[in-house]
Amino acid sequence: MDNTPQQVLNTMLDKDRFSEWLGIIVDEYKEGYCRLHFVIRQEMLNGFGIAHGGILFSAADSAFAFACNSHGRLSVALDVSISFVRTATADEVMTVEAREIHNGNRTGFYDITVVNERQEVVALFKGTAYRTGKMVCDDSPAT
Repeated sequence: MDNTPQQVLNTMLDKDRFSEWLGIIVDEYKEGYCRLHFVIRQEMLNGFGIAHGGILFSAADSAFAFACNSHGRLSVALDVSISFVRTATADEVMTVEAREIHNGNRTGFYDITVVNERQEVVALFKGTAYRTGKMVCDDSPAT
């Protein structure tokens, strides 16, 4: 099976019900990079009427997963962290951009930024990916 970035993305999206629930739309995708957006809905708000941190974390984690798997090798999160810079509210469109900083044989490093409609930073996410010995689109070992 093909492991091009587009096939990898299609395979991941076909099985990712949580990203689907978030309403994620992938805008741009290539090796080591993913830009997506989604809208903060009422059911994503916490008791203070602002976006639950887990929603922002999850969207950033999805962008991270798409970017780190874009090379075709099945990659999983080894370490992640997030800093919340400002709040987000219902009906705001969030854009999430994941950029590969380092693509190693067994690990990859990524910076993920979440911005609102005014291009203000809402959250900063950093992720380290571990590259397994399998391919995303089939069960064959990585070469």
